[in-house]
Amino acid sequence: MNSLWIETTKNQLHLKTLTQNLETEVCIIGAGLFGLTTAYYLTKQGKKVVVIEKDDIGEKVSGNTTGKITSQHGLFYSHLIDDYGINYAQKYLEVNEKAIQNIKEIIDTEQIECDFEEQSAYVFTTNHDEVLEIEKEVDAVNKLGKKAKLISNVDKPFKMTAGIEFDNQAQFHPRKYMIGLANVILKDNQIYNYTTATDVQKYGEKFLITTDRGNVLADSVVLATHYPIVNFPGFYFIKMYQSTSYIIAIETNSKIPEGMYITAKEPVYSFRSAKYNNKNIVLIGGSEHKTGEAIADNSHYTELEKKAKELYPDCKVLFRWNTRDCISLDKIPYIGEFSNLYNNMYVGTGFKKWGMTFSNIAGKIVSDKILGKQNEYEDLFTPTRLKPIKNRWEVKNMLKETVDSIALNKFKIDPSSVSEIENDNASIMKIDGENIGVYKDKNGKLYAVSPVCTHLGCLLTWNNIDKTWDCPCHGSRFDYTGRNIYEPAIKDLNVKNL
Repeated sequence: MNSLWIETTKNQLHLKTLTQNLETEVCIIGAGLFGLTTAYYLTKQGKKVVVIEKDDIGEKVSGNTTGKITSQHGLFYSHLIDDYGINYAQKYLEVNEKAIQNIKEIIDTEQIECDFEEQSAYVFTTNHDEVLEIEKEVDAVNKLGKKAKLISNVDKPFKMTAGIEFDNQAQFHPRKYMIGLANVILKDNQIYNYTTATDVQKYGEKFLITTDRGNVLADSVVLATHYPIVNFPGFYFIKMYQSTSYIIAIETNSKIPEGMYITAKEPVYSFRSAKYNNKNIVLIGGSEHKTGEAIADNSHYTELEKKAKELYPDCKVLFRWNTRDCISLDKIPYIGEFSNLYNNMYVGTGFKKWGMTFSNIAGKIVSDKILGKQNEYEDLFTPTRLKPIKNRWEVKNMLKETVDSIALNKFKIDPSSVSEIENDNASIMKIDGENIGVYKDKNGKLYAVSPVCTHLGCLLTWNNIDKTWDCPCHGSRFDYTGRNIYEPAIKDLNVKNL
């Protein structure tokens, strides 16, 4: 099912696919929020920009978020102070606060109608054992110069034992905002949809971006594909993973409180209001897990619906959707130069579920670097930093998972008869010595693919909610016909005949 944001903004733009070879100053691969923000800032400075998008604007990760614009990233600032020092934590908070204001200024300047609302944001707990951590976070944030308020024993509507309040945060309709950015960009530059980048290579002092529709020659290239589609020399596949979370939108006759909320500890639940058909509704998110975990049923949505019924017994579910987030090993995004070996190639990724502010931060940092401007916050998120590698246990675990998954392809998987596969389900079986992923649709028609990720060769798992083959190593996803729908893989699966 489409998200609320996508469903309420269909057919807003009439873009073209690329039909010829082009040359430009900057090529941006990906028309999500980071890619469009970067293109917006460069367009306003008179740069010649080409944006290419595999699907349509904001129909993947950026169009499936909660749409919270906040510097409050869970109980995170006390951790930043402990691990990185007070100066680092202060700048991290400062740049996220500035991103909120940057987004508001863009909305006001360009007169973008996107349901922007200033709201307070809360991290809360209903568990007495977590109150000390809430209090520690309040103290940490106040040390950094932002006035954070400790609240306790408040029914809002969660009967919070304790919570931390950030004022002057915001929420919006992210796809309406992206369409607004696109309209500004299109006045002077081009955005091409349904144009898939398949390769990026150095071409003298420039970059040659190969697509399935034509080639683009550019002075600079920005990888804005959520998860970088170029493996080397950046090696992002050993320092980042993807996490899947779920969201439902409900309507209720009960009073809907103002503000945005998230629980302090697992199980993590996120809440905010939104507008649908001129009525306020509630978005509830959570039930997260590592992308690629085998999914057999609707239990993740069931968990959210159970929570919704606890809070709003009369509620009705309007929309269900899920999304993926890239998370770095040190929980700090990668923003800036893709690699020390590739000048003028840039990346923004690892936004760890806070992509609304980080997309703006990344867009500003990357556009400043392309324009030759010094950005005072660029050192916070340097992609080529070595610190993540110091977290050797997580690196070791990620490498082991990849190697183990690839190794599975060499061993026998217990065979399952095609006739035993239930309609609207799938299985991996051994046929003539080869692993085959077989999906049987509701009418009994079979679709067979090689269940091996075209990124690095990991064995895929079946997701029976979305009817997709998902990669447990790096989060690539393919539909049941084998078509690639999420990076880092860019090639389709090999289709097999039964």
